[in-house]
Amino acid sequence: MTSRNIFAAFGIAMAMATAPVAAADYAPLPKVEEGQAVAIFAGGCFWCIESDFDKVPGVVATTSGYTGGRTERPSYREVGSETTGHFEALHVVYDPDKVSYDQLLTAFWHSVDPTDPRGQFCDKGDSYRTAIFAVDEDQKKAAEASKLALVESKVLSGMVVTPILDAAPFYPAETYHQDYYQKNPIRYTIYRGNCRRDATVKRVWGDMAYKGIPKDH
Repeated sequence: MTSRNIFAAFGIAMAMATAPVAAADYAPLPKVEEGQAVAIFAGGCFWCIESDFDKVPGVVATTSGYTGGRTERPSYREVGSETTGHFEALHVVYDPDKVSYDQLLTAFWHSVDPTDPRGQFCDKGDSYRTAIFAVDEDQKKAAEASKLALVESKVLSGMVVTPILDAAPFYPAETYHQDYYQKNPIRYTIYRGNCRRDATVKRVWGDMAYKGIPKDH
């Protein structure tokens, strides 16, 4: 079941998600200032991973979008149709003086189910799979080391299937997707709860659920 099915079940209109989108409707990427850095993560529904990473001290800006696919500037409808190869993902601008890339990796791992190869929580399909997109060799080495440490720790009952990939072009999603949890708090809360995202993360990680993210789950 996808997010669209969840919303349909609660009678919430999703016309915007299926309507054609003009170029002007896409959100811009924020400017990365001197001394700042970028990280890119795919963790299922980008509304949720955006909400989680916005809570991390040192994160300057987050942008929901699409990456890792075959086409330029895809729409939400196209990505959801599983024809473009894109992941729903999050572009994170952060201040390395306040939060390290390793700390962001910790927050990422502990806010998803890295053992699910079919998607995340109620959202199944290639676009909802987890992935870490490294923007340079240092990030790639750090991500691979963190994944190896996670595997060797044996804290998870299943195989860690999250790939470490080279960063690809990142396309911001449509404007209405940005900060969705703030713009539509009731709809977002219904979706997140019925998708059982938090319940599943707590089942997978136990006391380590949402490690690195200030708790309000």
